Amino acid sequence: MNVTSADGTTIAFDQRGSGSPVILVGGAFNDRTTVAGLAEVLAADFTTIAYDRRGRGDSGDAPEYAFEREIEDIAALIAHAGGSASVFGHSSGAVLALEAAAAGLPIDKLVAYEPPYATAEEARGDVLEKVRAQLAAGDRDGAVATFLMIAGTPAEMVEGMKQAPVWGWFTGLAHTLPYDLTICGPGAHPRTENLAKIAIPALVIGGGASPEALQAGARVAASAVPGARHETLAGQDHGVLQFPETLKDLLTGFLK
Repeated sequence: MNVTSADGTTIAFDQRGSGSPVILVGGAFNDRTTVAGLAEVLAADFTTIAYDRRGRGDSGDAPEYAFEREIEDIAALIAHAGGSASVFGHSSGAVLALEAAAAGLPIDKLVAYEPPYATAEEARGDVLEKVRAQLAAGDRDGAVATFLMIAGTPAEMVEGMKQAPVWGWFTGLAHTLPYDLTICGPGAHPRTENLAKIAIPALVIGGGASPEALQAGARVAASAVPGARHETLAGQDHGVLQFPETLKDLLTGFLK
């Protein structure tokens, strides 16, 4: 299925289940297949919409990127869903979901899993221009490695990933990494003035097995959104989408 965003870009999605709609927003290196498991788990209670963010999978793209266009993509999906919907976002997709709510989209409830925000004390580099330059030079491997290391992946782990089948998936989506870096903003510091505008029920989740930096990012988001609820999902980390059933009770209890 497809919707057309405000700038004419086609956004592809899969819809499952019945009940109140929930839009699932993936992060970096994600398309709709990576949230499909969660969509299936929730489909017993909700109408789930798993979509390809622009530039990924079967969705189109535009010559110039602005994260406002991605907010418009979510708006088009909400319109398809009947005019309002809840939204779940993972990683940089959680930042996008938060920004969509801050922009005033008709979102009923919002769930953000580990938005990768830096704390006020953390000095995280800004690699957007470096990644853009690597991509312009055709160095997709370098762009992926730069992104992973700024996200906190140890260099030796990155080298190991290069030998694994997943590396081809990463490099295939490398052209969208500037999108995720733009969404997160310089140094991945939250746009607190935007988050303070969110006036809907919000749940921010961190994984109990995640590195402290990711758990801290979840706490940063929860403290910046008025009235947000913060939960830690024991035993899970940033790869929670591989174990979607662990999210079911928490999400169903909050979204219903």
